[in-house]
Amino acid sequence: MESTILKIQDLSAYFGEQKVVNNIDMSIPKNNATAIMGPSGCGKTTLIRCINRMHELTLGARATGKIYLYDDEIYSMDSHIVRRKIGMVFQKPNPFPIMSIYDNVIAGYKLNGIKLNSYEKNKIVEESLRKAALWEEVKDNLYRKGTFLSGGQQQRLCIARALAMNPEILLLDEPTSALDPKAAAFIEQLIESLKKTVTIVIVTHNIQQAARISDYTAFLYLGNLIEFGPTQQLFTVPKDKKTEEYLTGKFS
Repeated sequence: MESTILKIQDLSAYFGEQKVVNNIDMSIPKNNATAIMGPSGCGKTTLIRCINRMHELTLGARATGKIYLYDDEIYSMDSHIVRRKIGMVFQKPNPFPIMSIYDNVIAGYKLNGIKLNSYEKNKIVEESLRKAALWEEVKDNLYRKGTFLSGGQQQRLCIARALAMNPEILLLDEPTSALDPKAAAFIEQLIESLKKTVTIVIVTHNIQQAARISDYTAFLYLGNLIEFGPTQQLFTVPKDKKTEEYLTGKFS
């Protein structure tokens, strides 16, 4: 496996007394796309919300175990710094409705109280929108509200907003499930180009999508990590019967 950027050790997650993620160990390789797949309710979203410490924002939610970003244990770090280093894009596009496209992109800096001059702002906005393959489509409308964009464009705006903070890792929680097939295909192409500079972790229940875009795949079932490895290997010769049954549609 390539060099590890994120190491998860004995991670469990709870809502109150209910344990929803069970003692997970996995190492995520740098500059690859790792898919986390499994049936609904298996703990996929909870797992990635633990990775950037959003899980603990829910009342009564907690996590145990350790997660290392390189050599830094994220639960020993300031949570705001963790979320700058590990960005997240959600299932439903969520540009800030009262903000322009321009202000949406640099919103993270404002929220973190980081002051930028006009040159820095302009540079970050253009670079981030270019990385998200959106610049050419919006460069003449930067001061219009982000909500005037199509669903696929809004999702790319959210990706640009996350990329603006220069994260080490980008978490994508079913980023195409609310999009039409054409917009979804565009996001998949984007993931392919982004992983050269940022490590991607994508939650998906779409088996075909995981096969298309990921280098590594984790299969979760009932909060347990059943199998994790190179995507091609996991899809062609799964080691666990549950993985094989999921991939062949025996359960979903």
